[in-house]
Amino acid sequence: MSRASDLSELARLFLKLGTIAFGGPAAHIAMMEDEVVRKRRWLTRDEFADLLGATNLIPGPNSTELAIHVGHRRAGVPGLIVAGTCFIIPAAIIVTAIAWAYVRFGTLPQTAGLLYGIKPVVIAVVAQALWRLSRSAIKSALLGAVAVLVVAASLFHVNELLVIFSAGLAMALIRAMRRRPAASTAFGLMPLFFYFLKVGSVLFGSGYVLLVFLRADLVERLHWLTEGQLLDAIAVGQFTPGPVFTTATFIGYLLGGAAGAGVATLGIFLPAFLFVAASGPLVPRLRRSATAGAFLDGVVVASLALMAVVTWQLTQAALVDGPTVLLFLAATFLLFGYELNSGWLVAGGAAVGLLLKGL
Repeated sequence: MSRASDLSELARLFLKLGTIAFGGPAAHIAMMEDEVVRKRRWLTRDEFADLLGATNLIPGPNSTELAIHVGHRRAGVPGLIVAGTCFIIPAAIIVTAIAWAYVRFGTLPQTAGLLYGIKPVVIAVVAQALWRLSRSAIKSALLGAVAVLVVAASLFHVNELLVIFSAGLAMALIRAMRRRPAASTAFGLMPLFFYFLKVGSVLFGSGYVLLVFLRADLVERLHWLTEGQLLDAIAVGQFTPGPVFTTATFIGYLLGGAAGAGVATLGIFLPAFLFVAASGPLVPRLRRSATAGAFLDGVVVASLALMAVVTWQLTQAALVDGPTVLLFLAATFLLFGYELNSGWLVAGGAAVGLLLKGL
């Protein structure tokens, strides 16, 4: 297949995912696994899991970085740019439109019915991806024990990055031992760009960690936003498809219109492209080294364990009554029994939610 056709296929796939991938990073990762491992066979499950582990070692939005990694593996640097950009653009357009309506009408659109139906389906999609990935990632009883310890540490609110690095270092050390013989600032587009460039360069963790950063800086230190505007921005990032970090797009529009939305979006996502371009070629080399490969094994298992914890937490918010439980069970049956396309299931869940809760 030619490079041009590879790039075209990457563009189509990630434009689609950027439009339908509701549910946050765990759901995005699950849908990518379904598309690039099971359906297209661009990567093996082990290769996909390695890339997932690698995204947890660098700052920035994990699911977006995973999309960029996939593009890089498929079509080099042009693929990296195409996959990442196409995953971001649909969400950025949707969020900008919502921000325009928010500025014009002073309120967010009603999304309760949409989310009511989507959330249970997303849980089933993530559960299926976790099951498939964990079968290849947990290759020994020791790695299984690491996964259990990571879950326990997460429940005690140990820092995610510390947990991931500790898991990797523990596996690397064990492998090495076995191998031994025995204030307010005036608003402007450039300050906005550099602020979000900084956030994209240093932020590890979920959208909730992003909330902490934004509140401390934009509300308390710079006084660019009110508490209410910040919470609305976080909400938009959560209920729209694609990367949660498009929260920055919404904030940029509030502060500087369409130009502000573009500047903020570029600032927060640009580091992800640079980090993946720099770290992507290292992943196969890590796997070829026994000790470094053991480190990567620990990181992969820790990443999946943390993903499982997040999924469990989301389950408690998603399965709130009889209809949502039935939606979850139906989606699980269709995914595990018939491997139905996850995009159609999400769309079906949204339709059911709208019928039950109304527009």
